Amino acid sequence: MTLRDLIETKRDGGHISAAEWRNFTRDVAAGTLPDYQIAALLMAIYFRGLDGDETVALMEGMLHSGRTLDLRHLATGRVDKHSTGGVGDKVSLVLAPLVASCGVVVPMMSGRGLGHTGGTLDKLESIPGFNTRLTLARATAQIEQLGCALIGQTGEIAPADKTLYALRDATATVEVIPLIAASIMSKKLAESLTGLVIDVKTGAGAFLSNQVDSITLAQTMIGLGARHHCPVVALLTNMDSPLGIACGNANEVEEAIDALKGGGPPDLRELTLRLGTEMLLLAHAAPDAVAARAQLEQAIDSGAALEKFRDIIDAQGGESRVCDEPELLLPQPAMRVPYLATKDGIVQRIDPRAIGKGITAMGGGRSGMTDILDPSVGLRITAKPGDAVQRGDMLATIEARDALCAAAGRAALDAALVIGDESVAPVVLVSHRITAAGVEQLA
Repeated sequence: MTLRDLIETKRDGGHISAAEWRNFTRDVAAGTLPDYQIAALLMAIYFRGLDGDETVALMEGMLHSGRTLDLRHLATGRVDKHSTGGVGDKVSLVLAPLVASCGVVVPMMSGRGLGHTGGTLDKLESIPGFNTRLTLARATAQIEQLGCALIGQTGEIAPADKTLYALRDATATVEVIPLIAASIMSKKLAESLTGLVIDVKTGAGAFLSNQVDSITLAQTMIGLGARHHCPVVALLTNMDSPLGIACGNANEVEEAIDALKGGGPPDLRELTLRLGTEMLLLAHAAPDAVAARAQLEQAIDSGAALEKFRDIIDAQGGESRVCDEPELLLPQPAMRVPYLATKDGIVQRIDPRAIGKGITAMGGGRSGMTDILDPSVGLRITAKPGDAVQRGDMLATIEARDALCAAAGRAALDAALVIGDESVAPVVLVSHRITAAGVEQLA
């Protein structure tokens, strides 16, 4: 079949065979297909979906469209973590060095911003000199030495997915369970993992806003992992408001460094420890959850986690003094503008999707594939849903490069932050734990 035939088949709700998906991903990786036709197929998938066999075939086609990171010679457990995307989600920056400092190999392959959500690579690249574009050979050598590398998807690893990922972002075809699952698992299975933990965001700021869809996504990825003998644990986590305080790029790196020093917002610390506990258990690095959490807390308290991050930054060409003086070495905004409450009341909600779109409007995210980010801009939102506030109280700080940028940040906060009179129920940070054995609702 030609690509036009595939578009027509999927447009009409038909089934595309494994061989056709294999040929399609091969041609995407080779760069021989026009973007406009790939985009048309993505839109057809957006409306028609993929069945289980098609999802497996697309994932395996992307997985085998390039090379893999072969770490099977390492005796230690090899565990990665992936988030399905959120606003203010800088967990990976804290979690990777933290878990690696506990003796687990963490070959963390991350992505760039997608839709309204931020990207770990964009945040890391706000560190002067930090290189996320490592070859497989260099990444392997670093992992052998340090137990961790924080890398992006090169042309060597799942190159078909790299193209599709960028086009999904540019064509608003992100929120499709089979495409999300196939994209994530094609990259993660290329790391020869012995386990994978997935942070499945659910709520207003997630790509999938309801729990039923989020659980389906988790189960889809667990099934794909099982086909390749990689156990997957998923936690459903709340994305009805931004995670932590900082939202942007450089400001999130600064907050992550604070967390590695034992500070940082409580929700960021708690989610990091919950995910890290699952990683240590999958790696058989702790006998139980209580011991795993204690080990992670000790790594933070002793400074081992921060030292591991410093070593990773050094190894990847970055300025590791950022761990000591982030405010001096990270890009800083030209202006900081306070955002104040206009009336008395209780913070009802802080819409993360509006915040994410606002950061893009400020220049901190992409609206097109070739956009260049300004890592210095962003928002620091100190208010949380349920907070009682009075008129004139500081709710957030707008970090901008000029007045126009600041106006975009203010507009985002105006749209996102609602103050009313009703009390607000406490946020449940982690609602479900999902494994191959089933779905567990947490207290």
